[in-house]
Amino acid sequence: MGSQTAGRVLIVEGTIRSTETSASPEVVFGVAVDLEAYTEWATGVASVEILDTDAEGRPSRALFSVDGFIKRISYELEYSYDEPHLIAWSAVPGDDIKEMEGSYEFRRLDGGGTAIAYALRVAPNFSVPGFLRRQAEKQIVQAALRGLRRRAEEQVDTE
Repeated sequence: MGSQTAGRVLIVEGTIRSTETSASPEVVFGVAVDLEAYTEWATGVASVEILDTDAEGRPSRALFSVDGFIKRISYELEYSYDEPHLIAWSAVPGDDIKEMEGSYEFRRLDGGGTAIAYALRVAPNFSVPGFLRRQAEKQIVQAALRGLRRRAEEQVDTE
């Protein structure tokens, strides 16, 4: 999946966007690793089923069902972690998704808070013109960043 550089996943193609939040990397990581809660804050996520966990109890494989632009799609993701700095994933090829790789990277800001970078590349297993695929990637990434930032800041407000 992508190129590995010092524990970081670099995605050469696809969409990369970033935002900042007042929440710490640990809080943002905690929100992002809670896959089952994605249905509450991640636009379009209809269901998430954890299929397997790693030694730390974090999801290592999960099955997603998402309301896509054309139809509801399902895909299985495999996860790797560099806690609390990185969550990376890749799809198991299936009926709806040929390839998908992505990552969240969390970097502590000097004044407090976190810079969040989200990278995503998707190759569906059905015909979609390239410009529509890129537009869909951008919308998915932007909506996910907004939802993740909002959810993390809500967690800080309730502490």
